[in-house]
Amino acid sequence: MPYPHVLLSAAVSLDGYLDDTGPERLLLSSPADFDRVDEVRAGSDAILIGAGTIRADNPRLLVYSEARRAARIAAGRPEYPLKVTVTATGDLDPAAKFWHTGGDKLVCTTDSGAERAAALGIAADIVPLGPELDWPALLTHLHDVRGVDRLMVEGGGTVHTQLLQQGLADELQLVLAPVFVGEPKAPRLFGPGGYQAGRLRLVETRRIEDVVLMRYEPTAPGAGGSVSAADRHWLRLACELAAQCPPSATAFSVGAVVVAADGTELARGHSREAGDPAVHAEEAALAKIAPADPRLAAATVYTSLEPCTHRASRPHPCAELILGAGVRRVVTAWREPDTFVRAADGTGMLREQGVSVAVLAEYEALAKAPNAHLETPRG
Repeated sequence: MPYPHVLLSAAVSLDGYLDDTGPERLLLSSPADFDRVDEVRAGSDAILIGAGTIRADNPRLLVYSEARRAARIAAGRPEYPLKVTVTATGDLDPAAKFWHTGGDKLVCTTDSGAERAAALGIAADIVPLGPELDWPALLTHLHDVRGVDRLMVEGGGTVHTQLLQQGLADELQLVLAPVFVGEPKAPRLFGPGGYQAGRLRLVETRRIEDVVLMRYEPTAPGAGGSVSAADRHWLRLACELAAQCPPSATAFSVGAVVVAADGTELARGHSREAGDPAVHAEEAALAKIAPADPRLAAATVYTSLEPCTHRASRPHPCAELILGAGVRRVVTAWREPDTFVRAADGTGMLREQGVSVAVLAEYEALAKAPNAHLETPRG
């Protein structure tokens, strides 16, 4: 199911703490960075925090700039983003500022937590997610029911940790403040547990007065049928590569990327690359990798159109090339229509051979865009 773009936002001390143990909140950001955060909030459809952050910090969680609120209204959006809190127990303070400022509020909780939260009489919609907190269900609800395309998550550390460990965070905006906390009992940003392998991609660094903003994106693919935020990044890249293809009246424009399990890009390619009128995207990408590369067995092939099963220009279709390379996972955006080959079903062929195939239909329109000149009677 489609999820919102999940942006994790946090400020930490040089030794990795979110706060100290004093009665007042430790202000780690600079005034200019608080304004940047206000801008990010204004660009979001919803802002989410854990119930523990409400108890500890009692935040209003508002867009403070009148100009930014006015711009939201002029664009046909609510004055304030939807405010969301997550609680397993329903232990909420009805007097907290969170409930009495801004626009609409939403509580996402467990079945038992929903009963407790409802008894408090707070001015918020309450969504039970089952016997335990279910982050995929929460994100699906926000996207499909609430129309949230961009979700800003402002804490606390447990929420950030869970989203990262489950591969659901698309972006991390981390501000590093020039202070030390040094208190073992103070809250840290990330907790222990299993995180995805590989290094995150650094996409921006920016000095803001005396703090530094660092923006990261995850790179490691999901496993099997489990789709990670990095999968969506790589598939989007494959769809963008399709736009580089020389147009053809007799073949699709397709992009492909091959990514190792640790998030290392092994190769990319697109249809009709390097002037070859017959080469396919997956073929072009796989040809750039040594056949004996041990990373292939755990790699993922991302392709804007499902791998072909029939072709006249080469002896082996792309589905066979993927099997021959030993790749066991494919992520694609678009099932092949009957334009050139009827009922091709590369997805079905690969699955029959034990390859895990994930189809992310939310990227179908992007994959189709370079092929708008072709008739596509199916798909």
